[in-house]
Amino acid sequence: MSRLRFNNRQRDGYSKVPTDDSGFSDAQFEMPPPKIPWKAISLATFLFVVGTTLLIVGSLIVTGHIDTKYSDRLWPMILLGGIMFLPGAYHIRIAYYAYKEYPGYSFADIPEFE
Repeated sequence: MSRLRFNNRQRDGYSKVPTDDSGFSDAQFEMPPPKIPWKAISLATFLFVVGTTLLIVGSLIVTGHIDTKYSDRLWPMILLGGIMFLPGAYHIRIAYYAYKEYPGYSFADIPEFE
């Protein structure tokens, strides 16, 4: 009776596990496709654009192209523009190099948040 059960298992789709397998498969050594951190890149773009705008407006106030009655806003604009411009430009540069697949750059270098 036990032989009858064993023969039914082979017909049901079960197969013997190979004993000469080394335990590795080719799929485990393949790199998964890179996940692009869209939220972080959009935040970096926002910081870059707003920071650039604030720096330009601040420099226009310094040069006198914008009326001097707004000179009290000069240093806050330049300081805030610099604080926003630097990380935005840095992360946009990393995203660009990762997109162009330069060696040493990947999307994993950009911090991701949820």
